[in-house]
Amino acid sequence: MLQPIDLFQERFGSVRYMLAPMAGITDTVFRLLMRKMGSQVVISELLSSEGLVRGGARTRQMLKFDERERPVGIQIFGSSPETMAEAAKIVQEEGADFVDINFGCPVKKVVCDGSGSAWLKHPEKMGELLSFIKSHLRIPLTIKVRTGWDDQTRNVKDVVRIAAQCGVSWVAIHGRTRAQGYSGLADWEIIRETAISSPIPIIGNGDVLTAAQAHQKIEDGYCHAVMIGRGALKNPWIFQEILSGTEGMEYNLVELINEHFELAIEKKDRDRAFLSLKKFMGWYASGYPYSSAFRGAIFQTNDVDDLKKLALDFFAQLGSQKPTDNGQPFLMGGHG
Repeated sequence: MLQPIDLFQERFGSVRYMLAPMAGITDTVFRLLMRKMGSQVVISELLSSEGLVRGGARTRQMLKFDERERPVGIQIFGSSPETMAEAAKIVQEEGADFVDINFGCPVKKVVCDGSGSAWLKHPEKMGELLSFIKSHLRIPLTIKVRTGWDDQTRNVKDVVRIAAQCGVSWVAIHGRTRAQGYSGLADWEIIRETAISSPIPIIGNGDVLTAAQAHQKIEDGYCHAVMIGRGALKNPWIFQEILSGTEGMEYNLVELINEHFELAIEKKDRDRAFLSLKKFMGWYASGYPYSSAFRGAIFQTNDVDDLKKLALDFFAQLGSQKPTDNGQPFLMGGHG
């Protein structure tokens, strides 16, 4: 078993399990919920370095976080070293606990700009970028990568070696290449091989949907910590299950829905909260009976109060029932 991450040991304790950054998902509201549920670290959805430096209103809004989220990282992406360094300084000034750089996003419009996983094709240039950004920071710098650009260039071990030389505090590895996107299965063997030989902590990510799977990755020495994305949407209590060692506990869906609505309306204006809540209610319903009809109903609503009533009615009838895995792909698009 590899040692846990001790980067925030004095203030927050050691780290084994954390929420993955996901575009359009890990906003301050969901991060707060997951911290309360037991995620030991949270990270923002990916923010454009250009947007931060130019002062774009939407990007600056995405930069904000709640003190209760700590330790919290802000993830940035970009292609210009100067702009990314400036964006990292803005994140630092905002008071985040660390800066995370996205070197894993496979989405075409991101990659075509030379951002995201496009950096994996040029590990030496990535090293120059990391050294440059690190020289501008007082807070830790972390990165999230994939195993490589494609099967012919699975160079994650080289990327980790370079990152360590540049002073990066940890590397989170999604166990797929950029060419795979979100298809197939994550390759945890290459994550384990990399973690065993790495001079810095490795966080494993990909296809961890249950507490048992998360425990197994740690106990069998695959990584120093586990990062969970889609699993937290399918089961918002997954971190509680991991930390308590008990799966299949009874949970209050109505309580979760009420809290999500309250936080969303507190942190956003009602219009933005409404659009976000529609998405989350649809995701929470995945795997439950009649979820398709429920999603159809909520996407015809135009009022946040009507949405809340529909959601409470739907989830109240489920009681403490847990969703089932229907074998259908869930959130397999480009979400960071």
